[in-house]
Amino acid sequence: MSTPHSSIRRDLLKWLIAPLLFVNLLGAGLTYWLAWLPAQHAFDQNLMDSTWALYAQVRHRQEKTTAELTQQAEQILRSNHSDTTFFAVRDTSGQIVVGDRGFPAMEESDVFERPINYDGEMRGEPVRIAALQVRVNHGVISVAVAETVRKRNRAHYTILLSLLGLDGVLTFLSVAVALVAVRRGLHPLRELQSNLEQRGHGNLGSIDDTSAPVELAPLIGAMNELLDKISKGERAQQNFLADVAHQLRTPLTGLKLQLELVQDRHAEDQETAHSMELMNSSIERMIRQSRQLLALARAEPGQFGERGRHLEDLQLDKLVEESIQHFIEQADKKQIDLGFDLQTARLRGDRFLLRDLIDNLIDNAVRYSPSHSTVTVSCMEAEGAAWLKVEDSGPGIAPEHRGRIFDRFYRANDKVAGSGLGLAIVRDIALDHGAEILVEAGAGDKGTSFSVRFPAAA
Repeated sequence: MSTPHSSIRRDLLKWLIAPLLFVNLLGAGLTYWLAWLPAQHAFDQNLMDSTWALYAQVRHRQEKTTAELTQQAEQILRSNHSDTTFFAVRDTSGQIVVGDRGFPAMEESDVFERPINYDGEMRGEPVRIAALQVRVNHGVISVAVAETVRKRNRAHYTILLSLLGLDGVLTFLSVAVALVAVRRGLHPLRELQSNLEQRGHGNLGSIDDTSAPVELAPLIGAMNELLDKISKGERAQQNFLADVAHQLRTPLTGLKLQLELVQDRHAEDQETAHSMELMNSSIERMIRQSRQLLALARAEPGQFGERGRHLEDLQLDKLVEESIQHFIEQADKKQIDLGFDLQTARLRGDRFLLRDLIDNLIDNAVRYSPSHSTVTVSCMEAEGAAWLKVEDSGPGIAPEHRGRIFDRFYRANDKVAGSGLGLAIVRDIALDHGAEILVEAGAGDKGTSFSVRFPAAA
């Protein structure tokens, strides 16, 4: 089972977003406590101030504790729009002198002369209490004020919800910033990918690293070295292929001439003549294949780029006239009606490559067409382009094969001798000239029609 590919983008987001979320949560927690603790302290301080105010009204004389608390002062003490306030003043015996009956007893404490805060319950409702103990001659008196915690809870929820909302917004912004940062950071890699994807077949030039980040410079340098090695290897391969094809043609042609001479001398010997005919056919196939290899080497995009400065203005109809003469004898042997309809069509290109393209299309049509069929070659200018069309009335090409007929060594029909390179050469030469190839059924859905659209000469 294959291992899933790792992702730089996913790793970057993982190592950015996870820490950002942790920091945001930690910051939210600290902010919550920094906001809530001072608020709680302010509430407690306000409660202690009320305790001091109540203590100011307490008098202790002759072992008796009293509180000079007027009705107006009590109203002020109890005035609270949100919470209910309770209070109690206890004498040295712990009895409530002034205040609310049932006020919870003060928690045991060794703190005197200073109010303390703690939680309690009054009449079934939680309250916050501020209590003050004061030593007197015969004991300790206590003053306590309590209020319900409704206002505290509302403030608590307000702080909590506000911080949750703020933290949510900050988390969203942090994730968005991380996504944008990672996207922008990986942009040079996408540009490098686009550069490589947009390259045509045989484009092995160096990658421009002038605007690349420093971090990508070593990668681009290594890729340029690799491209250079591949380019040199491809050039060596094409040169070898061209040299071999060129060197084979001369001895094969000489051998063919010698076989024809021997065949003429022994024409009366049927067995020898038949053997000579088979050998001559094999030599012709070898000569044709060497020509195909040479044409394939010339049609390589890299090779064409090196000769790009030799492009010239040409007339497509004249090139077809030169090519079609070589196939008349081949067509006559199979009793094929080879016709042509040539109108003036101008284009700019390489003469030798275009001759190879025309030769291969016509040869392909004649070779795969049965006896007594027709092959028509035409060219014209239309729609701002030069058109070459080769149509035959042969068996045709099934739709499932049309997508692969331009692959090297692919043959849709094995019954006819061939190398499987002809249409691959046509495709490469068409690409070299910026042309498009259209393959469709011939007239009446019989045979095959190859149309090549060349950009017209300016």
